[in-house]
Amino acid sequence: MRVVEYFASRQGEGLWTGTRSTFIRLGGCNLFCRFCDTAYASWKCEAGVDLSPEEIVGIAILYGLPHVVLTGGEPMAFGATVRLTRLLAERNFIVTIETNGTCDLPVQCALMSISPKMSNSAPADPLLHDRHETVRFRPDVVRSLLSRYSGQLKFVIDTPEDLGEVDGYLARLGSFDPSCVFLMPQAVTLEEMRGKEEWIRHACRMRGFRYAPRMQLEWYGAVRGK
Repeated sequence: MRVVEYFASRQGEGLWTGTRSTFIRLGGCNLFCRFCDTAYASWKCEAGVDLSPEEIVGIAILYGLPHVVLTGGEPMAFGATVRLTRLLAERNFIVTIETNGTCDLPVQCALMSISPKMSNSAPADPLLHDRHETVRFRPDVVRSLLSRYSGQLKFVIDTPEDLGEVDGYLARLGSFDPSCVFLMPQAVTLEEMRGKEEWIRHACRMRGFRYAPRMQLEWYGAVRGK
């Protein structure tokens, strides 16, 4: 498995915000999001190192934290993730998988953190745009994941126009728990995040959703390994 980086930090988004965790960032992704904040681990993947699932578990053991976050990139795009999660579960690690909701694998995890990509994620490059749009919309996969795992849905919001698209997407899912839906501002700086906070919070209150600030920006700024 290609591992671009690993580090100990606090979860900055969603249900387990503030939880000390070991983050394992796998390299490679099937999407080309224009606002990706980890492009170095996605389609522009850095070299990283190739590690076996057993070696990755060894990293988690060395850090000694009960929570492990598998992120990327897209962890659910790789078959070896199944074995990795099984080995982590055998060691009693509490695993979160951060996924774009386009791939389905029989993994073992305590929290499936799904961030479906809306049309606001499409890249400008025409070739990448077409490839991205062909893959990104998979409500059938999201329904399957939510039926089998404890999950949360995180939607990246850039403009008020995005809210209607989120509503339409959720209508396609059928049954879901509104309290497990998070709206998160598209932002790479603290100032940009705060500029969108008020109207996104209002949208959450109106829908029974939760607002998800990017707390890593509050705590560390836009830096890697945090």
